[in-house]
Amino acid sequence: MKTKVILAYSGGLDTSVMVKWLTNKGYDVVAYIADVGQNKELDALKEKALKMGASKIYIEDLKKKLVENFIFQALKADAIYEGQYLLGTALARPLIAKKQVEIAKKEGTSILAHGCTGKGNDQVRFELTWMQFMPDVTIISPWKDKEWLGQFKGRTDLIKYAEKEGIPIDVTLKKPYSTDENLMHISYESGILEDTSNEPKSEMFKLTVSPKNAPDKETNICIEFEKGIPIKVTNLSDNLEVKGSLKLFTYLNKLAAENGIGRIDIVENRFVGIKSRGIYETPAGTVLFEAHRDIESITIDKEVMHLKELFAPMIAKLIYNGFWYSPEMEFLMAAINKSQENVSGQVYIKLYKGNVTVTGRKSKNSLYNQEISSMDEEGGYNQVDANGFIKITGLRLKLQGVKNEALAKEISAE
Repeated sequence: MKTKVILAYSGGLDTSVMVKWLTNKGYDVVAYIADVGQNKELDALKEKALKMGASKIYIEDLKKKLVENFIFQALKADAIYEGQYLLGTALARPLIAKKQVEIAKKEGTSILAHGCTGKGNDQVRFELTWMQFMPDVTIISPWKDKEWLGQFKGRTDLIKYAEKEGIPIDVTLKKPYSTDENLMHISYESGILEDTSNEPKSEMFKLTVSPKNAPDKETNICIEFEKGIPIKVTNLSDNLEVKGSLKLFTYLNKLAAENGIGRIDIVENRFVGIKSRGIYETPAGTVLFEAHRDIESITIDKEVMHLKELFAPMIAKLIYNGFWYSPEMEFLMAAINKSQENVSGQVYIKLYKGNVTVTGRKSKNSLYNQEISSMDEEGGYNQVDANGFIKITGLRLKLQGVKNEALAKEISAE
């Protein structure tokens, strides 16, 4: 009987070659396709995997879980890696990897395989999740296998092998960059993009229009939040209301993409210590993160907000590095969920040529007091009281100043 292995199969260059390679090595390959909104013809991928030798195919629809259990959780935390990256790939991987374990248990095997490189982050995200939910897992990671590396030095060798074996791929030697797509984003990296001075070609982008080609008319929307989660989007131009997590997110992706929103070009620090250039399109995510931070500004206590600002990069780093299922993540997210109890209300936004502009916000839980904030009204705030506040706040600085003056006098006297 052949040894059964469950391969996380995307249908891209690497995993397409791996189906054939593992089959030729005598494995019974079960290909697992996670539908996370990658806009690919999944039935075609299924047929392709079967032609390459896979004995069975699983296609799992994980789109709603991705939005509700991962994207919206990161949104509540304002988790942005290194101040720019909205973690599209990193958010999908733990979901995909956990489902792969469930399939392996169903198929009666503990052997799992992925197509991630030994230089990247995804290998960690998959394998840490597998270790958590299948401690006795046997991992096949070809890009860390000497036999594989002896045959394939890089993507050029893979492309040549695919052409030789008749494996259909959408990558060529003339366009050898790598992409990863899900509901949250599409990423572009490697190949011609590894030269950080190369400007990405306009035809590369798949989701968003160029801001210069976006409509000359603003799109006005209102996003409603409940406990930190977006629950409704209203297009104020035609009064269309969209509810439901997946429908809402999909609709925002469409609106934002049409307005040229969500493109970034960054060099990020991978977990393994390598700097990597990544180009991303994240339409809905860009809009939602702006809106969420804005509604928080009127609904979260000052000191809680400042603590949350400390937690956000920690959580982003944990997600990026593959520690979604970890005690520290569970601990931090408990605090985040507590912080979101009153984060409800509406945010008004204009979408225009790549820009997301907040124009207003309101909430029944608002901590903003117009009378106290006003420069034209006293509002119960006695400005004279600020004298004592500043004196007490500045006391330690005053004492330090006295000490410094005394030391200066001693030095000049010498």
